[in-house]
Order: sequence, then C-alpha cells, then structure tokens
Amino acid sequence: MESKVQSFSLKGYGVADNTEIAHVIPGDEILFELTRKRRLPKKGRLLEILVPSPDRVEPRCAHARTCGGCCWQQMAYSAQLKQKQERVHKAFGLEPDPIIPCETPFGYRNKMEFTFSENRGGQKYLGLMIAQAEPYVFNLTECHLTSSWFSEVVCKVRSWWESSTVKAFNPPSDTGSLRYLTLREAKRTDQKMAILNVSGNAEYALSRKELDEFVKAVQSAVEGDISIFLRIHQTKKGKPTNFFEMHLAGPDHIVEELHLNEGKLSFKISPISFFQPNTLSAEKLYDLALSLLPKSSLVYDLYCGTGTLGMAAARHADQVIGIELSPEAVIDAEENLKRNEIFNMSLHQGDVGKVITRLMSEPNFKRPDAVIVDPPRAGLDPLAIHHLKTLAPQTIIYISCNPLTQAENVKELLSAGYKLVRLQPVDQFPHTYHIENIALLEKIS
Repeated sequence: MESKVQSFSLKGYGVADNTEIAHVIPGDEILFELTRKRRLPKKGRLLEILVPSPDRVEPRCAHARTCGGCCWQQMAYSAQLKQKQERVHKAFGLEPDPIIPCETPFGYRNKMEFTFSENRGGQKYLGLMIAQAEPYVFNLTECHLTSSWFSEVVCKVRSWWESSTVKAFNPPSDTGSLRYLTLREAKRTDQKMAILNVSGNAEYALSRKELDEFVKAVQSAVEGDISIFLRIHQTKKGKPTNFFEMHLAGPDHIVEELHLNEGKLSFKISPISFFQPNTLSAEKLYDLALSLLPKSSLVYDLYCGTGTLGMAAARHADQVIGIELSPEAVIDAEENLKRNEIFNMSLHQGDVGKVITRLMSEPNFKRPDAVIVDPPRAGLDPLAIHHLKTLAPQTIIYISCNPLTQAENVKELLSAGYKLVRLQPVDQFPHTYHIENIALLEKIS
C-alpha cells in the first residue's frame, strides 16, 4: 500500500491510513504492508520511503530501522521539539511555554536495560526489543543514547553467554535463568555499574565459575573500576515476587551528583535506586521547578522517590516532608539526607493518600504552603487528589512524564479553586516520544 504519513500515535509511531507504522514520520510518503488488520490499532511494516518528509534526517544508529527504543531518531531534533510542544498543547488545550531542549541529544541516558532472549533453535540474542514486535529481541551492537561503553559491555557479555550453556529465562515455561543486563553510569562522576538480572529457578542457577566469567567479560569492556551485581528475581505463582542481590565485584554502590543553582547534591545509587535517566536535563527540570517554589515555606514532596527534588527544595524551604511508597527508595533517601547534611527534611514511607490522612490527624499538623507532585505515568490516584484539595496549598508544582494523565488531574484541581499559571515542557528523552512537563497551579484567593 502507498500512503502519506499524517501524524504520530500516542506511542510515537507514524500513522498512515489509520495504521501504526514504526520508523516513519509525518510528511513521509511510504510503501507499507499491513501486518495486523483485524484488531485495532491496525499495524503495518515499512517497505520503502518513496518521498521523504522535509523533517527526515539520516539516523546515527545502525539499528534505527529495527529498534523500538528511539523511534524518532530519523526526525530532525527541531521537529521532535515541535511535536512534543504540540503534545502538551493538545493535552491541555493551552499553549505551553517554549520547550526546554536537551543540550546533549545523544549519549544522555545514565541507565539502560538489555534483554536476554533465545529462540527455539537456540540462537541467543542480547539487546533491545524490535519495534512493534515485542517480545522479540535483536542483537545490539551500538546505542547512541548512551556512552559507548554500554554497547561494548553488551557485546562482551553476549560473547560470554554464547560460549556458555546458560539459558535465557523463558516466562511461559518458567525455565532458564538470564533475564536482563542493566547498566548504569553516574554522568557527573563517571562511575559505572552492571547488574545481571536472573530468575530464581534453582535448577538453572549460575555456577561460581560462570559468574566469575561474567565478571571478567564486563571488566574487559571498561577502563577502571565498575560495580558488578547479581540480582535474583524470584517469582512463584500465588506468592509475592522477591528480589535478592549479590555483590560480585567492584564498589558496592556508585555516586551521582546534581549540580543545581541551589548547590551541589550527592546521591548514593544502589542497584535498585531510582534516579532520573537523564542527569543533565534533570538538573534543568529541578532548577526550574524549584524556582517556582515560595521561599521560607513548608513543602510536601509527594512520590518523592529517593528524595532528590525534596532535598534540593530543602535548601531554601523552612521544612520539607517527603512521602514515598517504596521502602527501598526511602532507605536510600534517608542515607542521601545524611550524605548531604540536610536536616530540615523528614521522610514518611507508605501510600501517599494514607500517609497524608495520618499526618492530618496529628495535633501539631500544619498545612503546607506548597506541594510538589511527581507521580508515576498513571498520574495521581483519587485519594491523593482528594487530599490535595483538602490540604489546599497555595502552590502546587506538578511534574509529569505523561501530559495526558497530568491534564486530567489538573482539570480536577481547577474545579477545586486553582488556576493554571504555567506549563513548561522539558525534553529529557530526545529521539523518543516521551516528554516531561511542569504545571504550576496557584490557589485562587
């Protein structure tokens, strides 16, 4: 079929004749074939670019026509920014402030997860998912979203695996061992980490010799020291999922820094610690968010994770209260508070809505002047929105990686007596459809 690509789907795929097609952009005139037509959305496979879009550029990566990771790499960066600006505009029905670009559109990611996969013939794959063909994996040899050492480690680990008898984990049959290879890098300190994620199946457990060979493969791909861990992902039907970690080599953690206008912050990162995937753009995001906070105030940081944003806010707020569901994240946050000698921030572990209910029942409870929210992609849960309305802070700073759920939540807050003062998109993920957005809301007096 011949057609012209008109737009992008919500997942960042090109749309032509109501069909989602990977690796095409609006303005491309293409030849494609339908690969799924009975279920919606219809899917197609690109056969040929007949007439390229004016915004089309030559991608850097050899995997650009295969990979499901950065599906916009074939589009000029200026055009990517326009698309993201329009996504926020469309979600809110309002024109946001001009998007803040990423200064380094390549090599920006500090964490990547690569998948082990094995076909019926025993051929082994270690890389990323094929676009529109999950869970199929291709053998990655390069990735321009990360530092070059990531790809070098992947290739060395693949060579180790191919020379071994170790099996990839197969979810349907619950057999095999190898799940993922996670690589992390502290951009400000250049410290590195590798994590081999395996199943908890005892009969497929790696031997000490196999683990030693894995460690040698990783170390042979990098200069200097690297933290290396084994992470066991144990699942049993009808029972909670358990994780266990084993430190294999190198330091037992890495340290990342954020260089903010309020000063430098240092963070200990363990294998399971969350940290913004783009360190340098996160600095811009945080600086902007903090500039919107009232000074000399009581601030609540909801969904605070490891406390990065709350700790930055504590530099000019009287007091910060952070709330986070993950107990592991709270443990990391407590340690990072000590590391940065921050004494005016307290942490509460638990569901946001339930913790707020408890805090409000305490006799010395004080209403916050400002609340920072940075929820998961699903947005704020109903109880959290209810308590935001009850807390009624003068300022709400809502940071989101999903403008659609953010817009729905903001609509509810507008009906509760707030006004939307500012929308500020920030590009943390060049060459992908993902976008971070800050919404500033003020209480109508």
